[in-house]
Amino acid sequence: MKILKPEDFNISRLGKAGISSPLEDASFISESACTIYSAHPENLQKEINEFGKPLCFERAGPREKIFRDPKTSRAAILTAGGLCPGLNNVIKGLVGTLMESYSVQEVLGIKYGYRGLNPKFGLEPVRLTPENVDDIHSAGGTILGSSRGNQDIGTMVDSLVRVKINMLFCIGGDGTLRGAHAIAQELLRRKLDISVIGIPKTIDNDISYMQRTFGVETAIYATHPIITCAHNEAKGAYNGVGLIHVMGRDSGFIAALATLANSLVNYCFVPEVPFKLDGPNGFLEHLRKRLAVKQHAVIIVAEGAGQDLFKDFTVQKDASGNIRHNNIGEYLRESIVAYAREKKFEVSMKYFDPSYVIRSVDARGTDAVYCLLFSQSAVHAAMNGCTDMVVGYWGTDFTHVPIALAVSERKKIDPQMTMWQSVLQITRQPEFK
Repeated sequence: MKILKPEDFNISRLGKAGISSPLEDASFISESACTIYSAHPENLQKEINEFGKPLCFERAGPREKIFRDPKTSRAAILTAGGLCPGLNNVIKGLVGTLMESYSVQEVLGIKYGYRGLNPKFGLEPVRLTPENVDDIHSAGGTILGSSRGNQDIGTMVDSLVRVKINMLFCIGGDGTLRGAHAIAQELLRRKLDISVIGIPKTIDNDISYMQRTFGVETAIYATHPIITCAHNEAKGAYNGVGLIHVMGRDSGFIAALATLANSLVNYCFVPEVPFKLDGPNGFLEHLRKRLAVKQHAVIIVAEGAGQDLFKDFTVQKDASGNIRHNNIGEYLRESIVAYAREKKFEVSMKYFDPSYVIRSVDARGTDAVYCLLFSQSAVHAAMNGCTDMVVGYWGTDFTHVPIALAVSERKKIDPQMTMWQSVLQITRQPEFK
C-alpha cells in the first residue's frame, strides 16, 4: 500500500485562471473545494497529527474563472485499450460540453488511440460536432476506434502541436493513463500550454483512488442472463456444471459483483484469492461432493485467477505491457472433466465465455449517467488549465486525481473486507487451501 502525503494529491496547472467562465447559471466550485480521502476517523486523526490537515482530493466542477479562452481553443479526444461500455457516451459528453457549454470552436477525434497521433499510420483525425455524435450513445464500442501499444512520445507531442490542439482528452485504463502522463510530462518539459486530461475507462474497476469507473455496472447487467442460462443448463442435466469465464486480469470485481448480483453462483474465483484444485480440501473434491448432493453447480472465474496453477508458465505481454494470462476457464473445464473421469462420476459440462459480449454493449443504467458526469468534469478541468490528471469519483464527489497517483498501484479486492466475505457467505464455498 502506497504511503500517501499531501503533495501526492496536488494537481498540475498551466497558469493562472483569469478569464470569466462563459457558463451561465452554473453553480461554481471554489478553488479550495476538496473531498476528504479517508473515511475512517482514526485515519483522519492520524493525517491531521502528521500533516496538520487531512489528505484531500481537489473537487471537480466548473470554476468562475478559467484559464482557456474558448474562442482560441481546439480539443482532441482519443480512446485506447480494450473496449468498455460507455465509450461513445463519454465522447458525446465531451463534445457537447466543449462546444455547446463552452463554445469551443473545434473538436477532433483521434483515430485508433495513440496510433492516430503517429503520422506514419496515415490516420487523419475526424471532426466531431454535436450533430454527428448525437446518437452514438446508443451503440457499444467506440466510433473513434481503439488500439494498444506505445507510440513515441515526442512524435505524439509534435502531432498535437502541428494540428494546434491545446486540450487532449484520453479515455482509457491504466496503460492509456500512463501514456497520457508521459505526454503531459513532455509537454510541461517543453513549456507548452496543452492540457492532458484522462477519463478512467476500465471494465475491471482496477484504477486506484477512485471508487467507481464507468462500464462496471453495465458489465454486471450483462452477466445476469449468462449466469441464469448457465444455471438453467446445469440444472437441466444430471451433474450439470455451468462454468463462466469473465474479464478481470488483475482484479476480480466483475466476477465478485456478478456473484452478489445473481445468487445462482456456487463458486467464484478471482485473482486476489489463490485456490487449490487437488487434494481433500481442493476445489475438485469439493465439487464432486456437491454434485453428489445437489446434482448441479455454477462456477464463475475471472481471467486472472489461478495463474499459479499453470506449470512452467513463460511470462508474455501484450502491446500495452499487460501480462498475457493462461486461459483459466478452459483449464478448469478440462480439469473438472479429467477429475470426473478419474473418480468415475458423471459430469455434464457447459462452458460460457462472454468476455467480448460484456465489454462491447452500450452503457446501461447509471453507467450512462456517470459517463456524462465524468466527461463534464474533464472539460471543466481542462478549461481551468489542469493537466496530467484524471477525473475520479470519491464518496459523493467527482474529483481531480493526479495520473501518477492513479496508476501507482492497481485497485484490487481485499479478501478481508465486506465484498469478498459476502461472496463467501452467499456461495458457501471454502477457501480451498
